[in-house]
Amino acid sequence: MRLNKIIQRDYTSFSLYYQIKLPLDLEISIPSDDPVRLVSAFVEEMDLSELYKTYGRIRKNQATPRQMLKLVIYASMNRIYSSRDIRKACKRDINFMYLLEGMPAPDHATIARFISLHFSACAKVLLAQMSDLLYLLSEISGKTIFIDGTKIESAANKYTFVWKRAITKNQARLYTKLTSFVAECEELYGIRTVYHDQISIHTLKRLKKQLCRVKVQEGIVFVHGIGRRKTQLQKSLEQLDQYLEKLKEYTKKLYTLGDRNSYSKTDPDATFMRMKEDAMLNGQLKPAYNIQHGVDSEYITWI
Repeated sequence: MRLNKIIQRDYTSFSLYYQIKLPLDLEISIPSDDPVRLVSAFVEEMDLSELYKTYGRIRKNQATPRQMLKLVIYASMNRIYSSRDIRKACKRDINFMYLLEGMPAPDHATIARFISLHFSACAKVLLAQMSDLLYLLSEISGKTIFIDGTKIESAANKYTFVWKRAITKNQARLYTKLTSFVAECEELYGIRTVYHDQISIHTLKRLKKQLCRVKVQEGIVFVHGIGRRKTQLQKSLEQLDQYLEKLKEYTKKLYTLGDRNSYSKTDPDATFMRMKEDAMLNGQLKPAYNIQHGVDSEYITWI
């Protein structure tokens, strides 16, 4: 006696594919409060004339620039930035299919071209328009302005930064050496340099002129090369040139620093800030650029 009585025959048991089931409308499967609906409605209210101007001719049976913008914005919201990953999501994710509105999924090259050639050309205008729409919708008040202070971790050239604390410390040590050096030169060569206990670049230049005058008066010839003995005056002048260049370097760095505590040699406008996962805590240096200079007004966010 059979325990399992077959009530209805399974017509798909020998089929390679599943039977087609309804409903086929994607919008029914997406909740009414899903963020993808907000992205779609928000972009529909935007004026994308600047975006469409970047196109010469729009092909039929392909995703429109408005749909491509929806895909890129929604992908960024979900931390999907690769063009190949966006295409994969368009094939598998029901929310991306909803944004395409029945159009075929664009390939990764089309998505990459949209971001680099079309969206980047009018990104500032679109972002400014987005801020205006948020202000009209009362999502932001407009009472406080926050300028972008993004921190980007720097992997290359970790040791190309200058710290104000180190410069002032080294400069103080240099001034101590210069005081002893000037006093030594006055005693050796019988000269007098007026500096009132405060040595500057002009003081060192006056001292150099006096030493050069001593060289001419005594007819001393400087020598160069291996095996040749240098005179004391030549050693003093060479040492003075080194001190002079070092003092100029410290003065220039302090001028570049201004009110800041640090700056990058490769990008003087960038300062370094600690991050949450800072390698400095482990004895290694890993700076982060703080981008605060040259900020466009379109990137100002209202809260």
